[in-house]
Amino acid sequence: MNADKKVCGLDPSSEFVHLAAEVFGILSDPTRIRIVLALRASPELSVNAIAEAVGKSPSGVSQHLARLRMARMVTTRQDGTRVLYRLADEHAAALVAEAVKQAEHAVAGGAAPPHHHAPQE
Repeated sequence: MNADKKVCGLDPSSEFVHLAAEVFGILSDPTRIRIVLALRASPELSVNAIAEAVGKSPSGVSQHLARLRMARMVTTRQDGTRVLYRLADEHAAALVAEAVKQAEHAVAGGAAPPHHHAPQE
């Protein structure tokens, strides 16, 4: 039985490394990152609402959503004649949030980036 020979997903020799690279590939587009951020902020949105939030046309957003659906990062729910999109789980949002934080570090020039500042009350 191979059950005891399975490698942890976080091990360098994991069978999931290539799939993880594909996840990064899907998220390598700025519009898709904006879509994930919009869905992170609002649990369910229509294509038109997402398009408005990310500043793109509904048809362009639909194409990006199709890619995210194929990657199982977003799911849909029918509401009458509308289709509402939501994140399938918290992982895509977490990846995007960490990438944005890393980007903040890259441009902070040694100063503490915004995500390190305590929230103002």
